[in-house]
Amino acid sequence: MHIAPFNNQNQPIVDVDNDRVPLNFFNIVKLRRGQHYSYQLSDYESCVVPATGRVLVKVENKEIAEVGLRTEDVWDGEPEGVYVPTDLSCTFECISETAEVFVAGAKYDETLAPFAVFADDIDMVQYGSDDTKTHRKIKHILGQKQHGQVGRLLVSELFTVGAGGWSGFPSHKHSEDRVGETKHDETYNFRFKPKDGGALQLLQRVDSEPGEAFHVVDGSTFLIDDGYHPCCVFPGCEMYYFTILGGATTRGLSPYFQPAYAGQLETIPGMKAMWSKFK
Repeated sequence: MHIAPFNNQNQPIVDVDNDRVPLNFFNIVKLRRGQHYSYQLSDYESCVVPATGRVLVKVENKEIAEVGLRTEDVWDGEPEGVYVPTDLSCTFECISETAEVFVAGAKYDETLAPFAVFADDIDMVQYGSDDTKTHRKIKHILGQKQHGQVGRLLVSELFTVGAGGWSGFPSHKHSEDRVGETKHDETYNFRFKPKDGGALQLLQRVDSEPGEAFHVVDGSTFLIDDGYHPCCVFPGCEMYYFTILGGATTRGLSPYFQPAYAGQLETIPGMKAMWSKFK
């Protein structure tokens, strides 16, 4: 499901118990210096990640950290974030001129401990190649390094290396819990350089039938509950997407690869190592 960019006025774009992706929560909060935003999610753990700007994050009125190193856009430095456990209140204050903040969540019914993720904690993996038009890097904010500290939430940022090409290959899905596959709802928020760039997000729900193509632009949000979902960015454009994954029964992601393309696990450089980080 494609949600075109709109002024959400700091209200959730993907609210709790969303009809399409009930395992996810997503909000974009925009603040000016000195402004605060508070929230509390009773059935969702979450992560506060500044897209730009810097914020002071408190959980249950206890200061956790100042996070956020980027000023111009998401390409301008490393990401940082704060993990906010289920059922605990969170307040963050803008301590830069402006801030745009992502709040990513996944359904989880236990309350863990809050913690900060700084630039040095980010787990970055680069994979693909120019020859296969799949050259990408992923920066894991809540990934394999945070195993045991988080319930069901995975948060990462994907960047193209260069312009154009494909992401989400080999074509895969994570629609049901079964041997070799896990049920994870997924939410993307896209950014492009230049800002008038774009991509085609594909969604094929039935293996033997044609799927759908959605024109995503800077600020688009895309929800994935089922089906294969590769993405093709336009030539001349760099692409970024903020990624939220929430598992139904487990945190670790096990995608099912479309049989016609599964062999690319062996031919696209670094592909197996890349998938191993979503645990």
